[in-house]
Amino acid sequence: MNIKSLTVLAAALLVSAAAYAAPVKTGQSALGPVLTNEKGMTLYTFDKDAPGTSTCVDACAQNWPPLMAASGAMAEGDYTVIKRADGSMQWAYKGKPLYTWMKDAKPGDTTGEGFKDIWHAAKP
Repeated sequence: MNIKSLTVLAAALLVSAAAYAAPVKTGQSALGPVLTNEKGMTLYTFDKDAPGTSTCVDACAQNWPPLMAASGAMAEGDYTVIKRADGSMQWAYKGKPLYTWMKDAKPGDTTGEGFKDIWHAAKP
């Protein structure tokens, strides 16, 4: 194999590995640092979830879209992948499933913080 072939192979491996890595970043908000999805939207946790289990389904999941994981996604550090009741996969942070909030309009919004005293912005 020549250098060019190795470079292409290495790039392909990096791209494929990135597809399965947790799509979470740290962003700034009025609350300070928060976890965000790849678009910069704040991620939240739900007090009614048990560790490693999402109880937010149906209408709840429409208002609080789960941070879905691709098939084959792998746990990485504090990030794990959990199976939802419908069989789909969702990212969790320190065992807590992660969600966005439909009323957040732009990166940095945290309008879901404290909603009904059971939703909280996920913090690093």
